[in-house]
Amino acid sequence: MNIKSGKKTAAMAMAAVVFLSSVYCTFSRLPKAFSQEESLCMAAGLAMPVSNNIEDDEAQDNQSESSVADKAESATKPADEQKTEKATAKPKEYGGEAYPVIENQYGSAGEITIKNTTDFDIDVDYELSQPLGFEPEKTDEPQVLIVHTHTTEAYLQQDNGVYYSEYTGRSKDDSENITLAGRAMADSLSENGIKALHSATHHDDPSYNGSYDRSAATIYEYLEKYPSIKVIIDFHRDSIGYGGEDGKIKPTFMVNGEKAAQIMIMSGYDPAGNYDYAHWEENLRFALKIQQKAEQLYPGMTRPLYFGDFAYNMNINSGSLLIEVGTEVNTLDEACRTGKLLGRVLAKVLKDEM
Repeated sequence: MNIKSGKKTAAMAMAAVVFLSSVYCTFSRLPKAFSQEESLCMAAGLAMPVSNNIEDDEAQDNQSESSVADKAESATKPADEQKTEKATAKPKEYGGEAYPVIENQYGSAGEITIKNTTDFDIDVDYELSQPLGFEPEKTDEPQVLIVHTHTTEAYLQQDNGVYYSEYTGRSKDDSENITLAGRAMADSLSENGIKALHSATHHDDPSYNGSYDRSAATIYEYLEKYPSIKVIIDFHRDSIGYGGEDGKIKPTFMVNGEKAAQIMIMSGYDPAGNYDYAHWEENLRFALKIQQKAEQLYPGMTRPLYFGDFAYNMNINSGSLLIEVGTEVNTLDEACRTGKLLGRVLAKVLKDEM
C-alpha cells in the first residue's frame, strides 16, 4: 500500500465514522423531540395527503406552483390582503365567467312584514289572536312532515363573493341540495320536543313538470301511515336576480356572529274556491305566528311573508306552508344553520298552542 492510498482509505473511514455518529445522534433524539402520537402523525403526513378537502387541495396545488419569491411576498402581505386573495380564489368544481354574489337583508328585523299581492286586507293583530286551524298535542307521535317538491335545488359550497356561469344551482346529490337543510330542521324539531319526519324523495327529477303532483302523492302516503301529522312544510330555496354581470342576490342575517340564510314564508289565497283551499286563512294565521316567533327569537330571520293567489299543495291541510330558505348563492352551511333555527322556531310556536 502506498502513502496516497493509505491517506485515502483513512479519510473514507473517518467520513464513515462521522456519518454513522450523526445518524445515531439524530435517531437517539427522536423520542425526546416527538411523542409517540406526534411521530405517528408525522409518518401519516409523509404517507398521504393532509386533506382531501377541495379547498385544501387547491391550496397545495397553488403552493407547488409558486416560486420562492412568491412565497416570500405572500408572507409579508397584510393579513387582510391575504384573506381577500383567498376569498376570491376560484372553486375547482365550477368553471366559466365569475359573477358577483350580492348580499342583502330584506324586511325589518324584529317586525312582521308582508308582501300582499291580493285584495284581502290582512288584520295582523286579529289573525295572531286566533287559534290555529289544528291542535298540536303533547305526544311522541310525529306531528310535522318536511318534504321537498323541488328536491334538487342546491346551494354554493363556498362563501367567496362570486359564483360561476357553469354553476346551475341544482344537484341530485343530497349532500349538496335542499334536503340537507330540511334534515337539519327535522332534527332540530325532534331535539326540541316535536317529533318530525323528513322525506328526501326526489320529485323534480328528471323534470319540474308534475313535481307538485308527485310531492302531493308523497304527502298523502305519509298522512295515511302517520295520521298524527298536523304540519306539512314544503322546503324550497329561492332565486333572486337576473344573473350575469348584474349578479345574484343572497339574503342573509346574522345570528351569534354567524351568517344564516333568510327565509320567506309563502301562504296562499283562494276566495273563489279555485284550488279547493277553504282553510287558506287558517294557513295564513299559522304563517304569521311562525314569522312573529322567528323575529322574536332571531331578528332579521324572515323576508316579507308572501301572500298570493296560489295553493302549491297548501290546500292539503290547515298546517301546510311553503318556506323558501335562501337562494342558490347562499351557502349550504348558511341554509343548514337556518334549518336548525327554524326547527326551534316552529317547536316554540306549536308548544305555545298546546
